[in-house]
Amino acid sequence: MREVEALQWYAVYVRSRYEKKVHQMLLEQEIVSFLPLLETWKQWSDRKKKVSEPLFRGYVFVNIELRKDNINVLDTEGVVKFIGIGRNPSVIGKKDIEWLKKLVREPDAVTGTVSSLPAGQKVRVLAGPFKDLEGVVVKQGREARLVVFFDTIMQGVEVSIFSDLLMPIKGAIDPRVSNPIYQETDPIAKHFLHL
Repeated sequence: MREVEALQWYAVYVRSRYEKKVHQMLLEQEIVSFLPLLETWKQWSDRKKKVSEPLFRGYVFVNIELRKDNINVLDTEGVVKFIGIGRNPSVIGKKDIEWLKKLVREPDAVTGTVSSLPAGQKVRVLAGPFKDLEGVVVKQGREARLVVFFDTIMQGVEVSIFSDLLMPIKGAIDPRVSNPIYQETDPIAKHFLHL
């Protein structure tokens, strides 16, 4: 008897500027699709307009049974390939999808995206809409820059957040840093030493 394959999240790479079109076509095929969009203001010489832009250029996420639905996804106009290692598409964790949904609900906090994991102190957010989110601090001051990196798609989101909301994760200093600048003397760490 054939086992029922579980629904899993995958990322597909799509042609340039086809993200919204692919997302819509997948939904029309009754394939669960997620396109993280950020609302931003665009300024032209004569007007200013609010527009929705993809958080990650070239990526759309699908929730499918891979063996059953992969051909339908790949046959969708604009889809180039599944993101993965070799010919094996990488499963995107449900937790990562939930975090992406939370990130796009807070567009004012998102300052950009990155395509490589930066070196720095790993921290956890203590409160607010990003409570329990983990990432790497790349800039500090009153407002820190926190990079949340999604390994399966090799993309990260940079978020502006108050330093007071961050707690260093002990023993999680990036091993690529020979002289870590984020030690126990770090202002973020100092803030929490007395807790």
